[in-house]
Amino acid sequence: MTDLSHLARPGATIAIRVTPNARRPGVDLVEDQIRVAVTETPEAGKATEAARAALAKAMGVAKTRLVLVRGATARDKLFRLDGP
Repeated sequence: MTDLSHLARPGATIAIRVTPNARRPGVDLVEDQIRVAVTETPEAGKATEAARAALAKAMGVAKTRLVLVRGATARDKLFRLDGP
């Protein structure tokens, strides 16, 4: 898993691309784009929540600090890091 702890600044926005139904979950940095692969299906927000948890783990923050700003039903999502 890629270490993204350098992005953990309050107020920072993080753009990611989610790949649902992946064989192996993980977070990778590909050509300055964060890609999050999750094994969950894109139904009822399951893939989004799994992506939030994976991103939070890679950043070393609590997943409750990541707020979805845009992309609830899209593959491209934008999260904001709240709190101290």
